[in-house]
Amino acid sequence: MVDDDAVAGRRFKVTAQFEVDVADPAALERAALAYIDGMVFALDEDSEQAQEQLRAAERDDVAGDSAAALSLLLDLDAVVDVEGVEVGDAEYSVEANGHLRPASPDFAVLFEVCACGRPSCGRCAGFQVTSRTAAVLWRMAGLLADHAYDDVAEYGDDPVTTTVQWSVFDEFPRITWRQNAIWRRQAARSFDDLAEDLAAGRVPQPSCVAEEMALHLMLSCAAEDGGALLENDFSTLAAHTDDLDWELLREVLFQDNDILELFDPSRDGIEDPDDEQNRDLRMGDYTAPAWFTPFDGLPARDPRRPFRR
Repeated sequence: MVDDDAVAGRRFKVTAQFEVDVADPAALERAALAYIDGMVFALDEDSEQAQEQLRAAERDDVAGDSAAALSLLLDLDAVVDVEGVEVGDAEYSVEANGHLRPASPDFAVLFEVCACGRPSCGRCAGFQVTSRTAAVLWRMAGLLADHAYDDVAEYGDDPVTTTVQWSVFDEFPRITWRQNAIWRRQAARSFDDLAEDLAAGRVPQPSCVAEEMALHLMLSCAAEDGGALLENDFSTLAAHTDDLDWELLREVLFQDNDILELFDPSRDGIEDPDDEQNRDLRMGDYTAPAWFTPFDGLPARDPRRPFRR
């Protein structure tokens, strides 16, 4: 029996989607301009003047336009670089898909630790949030904020259920699962608020219940993936004996752990300040509408601050 594929070739349609990060738009534009300088156009009446006019039009197209520059430089033949395969008719488009995360702050300066080793040194003897710890927490805050905003975009006001895969809000206490998209966007911003604290060199101190929840999730995720983040993104930061001590951070960064009571089904209702268990623990108001109310004695966030998304 003769294999038809061995006698004649066949055409296939290959569908692929790529996300490309343009970290340096200026470098991309320079590459596109250099490519344009070498372009030769097929013209009926060829002249260098006509060639240069077309090159000038191409330069105008890519000026300040990363999508146009990327489209010009993409090479589909390079994508399908397989022996015996030729690229036929192909179409593709380039469109914006958000912004890259901003460059990392200089955590080595923002969270400079003392290493003098003198017994009399209060800084060495006490706990220090190190540059590596701060960097990992900052990155986790950004990632969790991204995922929380993704949840809002995908599910809106839909209640959280265990039958649907959520990114963040299924990790929140059940009393929050029926909150609307407005509440969830505020909760997503709590991760950004803590990230901003770290980027400013401040040790994150939750100022409301939502930020307590955000910080607990940041620490949990950091405990799971912090080592990989260090290796991939922050390997140049100097090591310290206090690095990545997430359990100790849980002890020093929170005034209390009352929010964790909300995860215990046997304590349902404890979020209500009139609940007997709540009064016994002196928890205060942990109902969902109160999650963004500043704690007593702590400054409130600027209510006019924007949402990132």
